[in-house]
Amino acid sequence: MTSRERWTVYPLLLLAIGLAARAVAIPEERFAAARVGELEAARLTCREIVVQADDGTVLIHMGRVINAGGGRIEIKDAAGVDAIAIGTRPDDRSGAVECYDAEGRPSPCR
Repeated sequence: MTSRERWTVYPLLLLAIGLAARAVAIPEERFAAARVGELEAARLTCREIVVQADDGTVLIHMGRVINAGGGRIEIKDAAGVDAIAIGTRPDDRSGAVECYDAEGRPSPCR
């Protein structure tokens, strides 16, 4: 190999090794956020679903939301205050529907 070839090959070799080491040393985010306008799926598996208004107010929260209890769906009003909750509690395995008043305090369901 001539000196001229070495000046071409070795820098390219070091560049390739450096890029490979960079990919291992600085991995991409494990869970990158994907933004789509519409999503169609036959089956969706996830830990939590949060529906937000345009201003970021949480309107619906589905998942395990109370102290490691079972599944739960919380539906909130436009201000983000609890209105209805359906699910289980950690201290009781039975299912329940809970209703809340305008301030978010538990109240009898009507």
